[in-house]
Amino acid sequence: MKNISIVGIGRLGLCFGLTLEKAGYNIVGCDISQDYVDSINNKTIKSPESGVEELVKSSKYLKATTDLLETINHSNVVFVVVATPSLPSGEYDHSQVDHLVTNLQKLGVQESTKHFIICCTTMPGYSDSVQEKLKDYNYTVSYNPEFIAQGTILRDQASPDMVLIGEGSKEAGDILEEIYVKHTQNNPNICRMSRTEAEICKISLNCFVTTKISFANMIGDMVVRSGGDPNVVLSAIGSDSRIGNKYLRYGYGYGGPCFPRDNRALAIYANKINLPADISIATDNINNKHLDFQVAEFEKNNDKHKEIVFNTVTYKPNTTIIEESQQLAFAVELARLGYDVKIKEHPETIKKVKEKYYNLFTYEEG
Repeated sequence: MKNISIVGIGRLGLCFGLTLEKAGYNIVGCDISQDYVDSINNKTIKSPESGVEELVKSSKYLKATTDLLETINHSNVVFVVVATPSLPSGEYDHSQVDHLVTNLQKLGVQESTKHFIICCTTMPGYSDSVQEKLKDYNYTVSYNPEFIAQGTILRDQASPDMVLIGEGSKEAGDILEEIYVKHTQNNPNICRMSRTEAEICKISLNCFVTTKISFANMIGDMVVRSGGDPNVVLSAIGSDSRIGNKYLRYGYGYGGPCFPRDNRALAIYANKINLPADISIATDNINNKHLDFQVAEFEKNNDKHKEIVFNTVTYKPNTTIIEESQQLAFAVELARLGYDVKIKEHPETIKKVKEKYYNLFTYEEG
């Protein structure tokens, strides 16, 4: 049984550890919260992510710890799955990775080569800067983000369309490829390239999806304004094999914790290298205008004397995440126009909405 270490075992990192443990790896995962670590080790963790609690209870070779040294000593392969939230500027906040790198430097030069694998979303060029900081400590640095969706993380990790490897060395790339071949249940495309190429690829892929969503809603708005059915038109467009039907549906704009920020980050990086990303900027503008169109159409066709019930206001079904949710933004605009809006949602979601919008809505647990 081969050993793998993971630094950062929050929602995504824990799922990755469970996926690898299920494939036969011996996992040590590191986190800063002792209570959280204890809940994993004593198998009492509560998680909103499908399948996590069951896999934790059945796991035999997954150990959580707050000890970084223990984690680093466990394996020569160290996945880093810490948070890189967006800064007010729109760039990613790399401070948690930076803090980890500083602590690794304090541990000194490693006797054998360690492969440090960044899985969180980063600005292009960042992983190269980490390699520069760790080059004298016997680390290679690779970039290996995942393409998952909240609520289906375990399924997405087991059956990815593509595996993206920004390899710090051929040896590191070979190790990563072996790990993915072993734990994936399908036969994904494995794309190996440089770190910076992979960083650009990661956010570009998500930005193509946002572009497709905004295009679909833009065309859909045109069809609605013309008195037609947008999904009839979009279905026909998507039937062309050059385009495809995925994400080509009329509805709410894109939101959530990934798509909006990746779209903005790509535009920021493009400006830094003097190549403005006009498509990314237009995509955001269309997303905002689509919400305005939805609100105007609703107000035109619905009087204010009836209660409007939203059965979900999260950015997508089966989650409790309201970050940049277009459904919630729509509900907010209606309430501010004077509609009586009820949110019928999971208690955790209601709590989050109340903290942000107080009594703008009425609430019912659903």
